[in-house]
Amino acid sequence: MSTTHAGSTPRTRAAVPGTLALGLARTGYELRSFFRERDAVIFIFAYPVIMLAIFATVFGQDDASIELPSGQVPFAQYFLPGMVATGVMLTSFQNLAISIAVERDEGGLKRLRATPLPATAYFLGKIGQVLVNCTLQIAVLLAVAAVVFDVPMPQDAAHWATFVWVLLLGTASGAICGVAFSSLPRSGRSASAVVTPVVLVLQFISGVFFQFDQLPSWMQQVASVFPLKWMAQGMRSVFLPDEAAQLEVSGSWQHGAIAAVLLAWLVVGLVVGVRTFRWRRRDDG
Repeated sequence: MSTTHAGSTPRTRAAVPGTLALGLARTGYELRSFFRERDAVIFIFAYPVIMLAIFATVFGQDDASIELPSGQVPFAQYFLPGMVATGVMLTSFQNLAISIAVERDEGGLKRLRATPLPATAYFLGKIGQVLVNCTLQIAVLLAVAAVVFDVPMPQDAAHWATFVWVLLLGTASGAICGVAFSSLPRSGRSASAVVTPVVLVLQFISGVFFQFDQLPSWMQQVASVFPLKWMAQGMRSVFLPDEAAQLEVSGSWQHGAIAAVLLAWLVVGLVVGVRTFRWRRRDDG
């Protein structure tokens, strides 16, 4: 029986937003939630800048620099790529691995799973938040490097194109691996204790704080398994002169290997995440 009265228009059901639209809306929610945590915001945005300032000041005393046949590379310029890479790792891998573990422990993921929001939209929101935060963080870092430490920025489109694809691949692999790793901590309270040491160890062995070619060979081999070393190497190819490639262990930038390793970790993180991601706490079934 029709419920439409004379002179009235039939009621139409409102269209359900698509997954992409829901993902964009979720991105806005994730960004608002992130920026309300002021201590986390300050740490994630300020850490690369502070570390660049410390290392550039300590190692750059008396105008010291790294020698190349064609000239010299100031320490601030050499350390900048590593700071960009570690900033991406903090914003993507560490941020998601900890925040998702906390959400699960507090029951937020369980409640969210009971809503009509598709799981894909939830993860799109997380990745969107990471992309926005990475962009803002790196913009601040590059501005400080250029203005305060006189680090020259790339002048040609090819170097910036390399910067973009290394940044996007590194951010994507870091975010996906962060989601997968979030299932490892047994509780939200232990998340920082589990995730932070992993990040610190990778920073020290991946050429972030030291010249990678001066690290012990066994350490170089271990670091080559993980994406941070390759992300830092890719960023060095952007911000250092082409002659600086001879400082790499292989004597070249290895762009093909960088892309392959980052893509491999993206696939591995996706497979592991799909198989192990949990919406409930371990003691909640």
